[in-house]
Amino acid sequence: MVSRQQMTAIEHFDELSPEVGELDEHVMDRLLADSPDEAVSLLVTLGDAVDPELRAKARRVAERIVIDIARRGRAAQGKVGRLRSLPLRDGGDLDVDAAVESLAESGGSFVDADTLRVIDWERPDTAVCLVIDRSGSMKGEALASAALAAAAVALRAPAFHAVIAFSGTAEVVRSMETSAHASTDGVVDAVLSLKGHGTTNVSDGLRAAITEHEAARCGRHLTVLLSDCRDRAIDEAVPFAQSLEELVIVSPADDIADAQRFADVTGAALVGVEGPHDVARALDEVLSRN
Repeated sequence: MVSRQQMTAIEHFDELSPEVGELDEHVMDRLLADSPDEAVSLLVTLGDAVDPELRAKARRVAERIVIDIARRGRAAQGKVGRLRSLPLRDGGDLDVDAAVESLAESGGSFVDADTLRVIDWERPDTAVCLVIDRSGSMKGEALASAALAAAAVALRAPAFHAVIAFSGTAEVVRSMETSAHASTDGVVDAVLSLKGHGTTNVSDGLRAAITEHEAARCGRHLTVLLSDCRDRAIDEAVPFAQSLEELVIVSPADDIADAQRFADVTGAALVGVEGPHDVARALDEVLSRN
């Protein structure tokens, strides 16, 4: 938690929160127009305030802004799973309505098996697993980037996506088996609640991603690793990275050297981002690849 006295050292804090418990959204709108990355990062920092009223307001506004920024990208890539009718030989649950119609048309006699249909779920094109590095001091801009990434993934792959946070151990923030109807707000709030701690252990995050992908029957399995990959035991993560169907590393553009080395060794793709506002663009680029 950050005290009000500590926050007075942050630029624009006094005008954004002139009194205890206050958050001036008009000031926030101006800051967003001038410098969206700094504004969102400041909001995320306020979400860790000791003042409970300010903390709640900042978290609520941060969720709204993060989701709004994430929505500005492209529409969801690939199909969400849906029911479809298939021939009986393909397996699935018998389409009772269609079977009754066939029986009626046959005058009550035997129905040709070739005319019977089953109902099954169409496989969505893409399952996305977002793996977030929460090691060290995860706050401000880093946490804002993670929240934006979670919102972007939830909006673009609503049926099958998972969010994992890791440092020394991995935590499943949102499982691949969670209902597609679960709110985007929920996963964004969960990510904004994360606290940075421990050292980077990429292998734990990727191992958890492999497990999550096993629960999704999709044509494409994409893992997005949000990390600078500064891990002393990074060699241990290489076999996990290579066993993933498709791995893309999203790393700060101004601190990309370690991520580049890991990508070179594992064959992963690498995308550099300039700040939180650039995360949705990066994920659109990744998801649009065939």
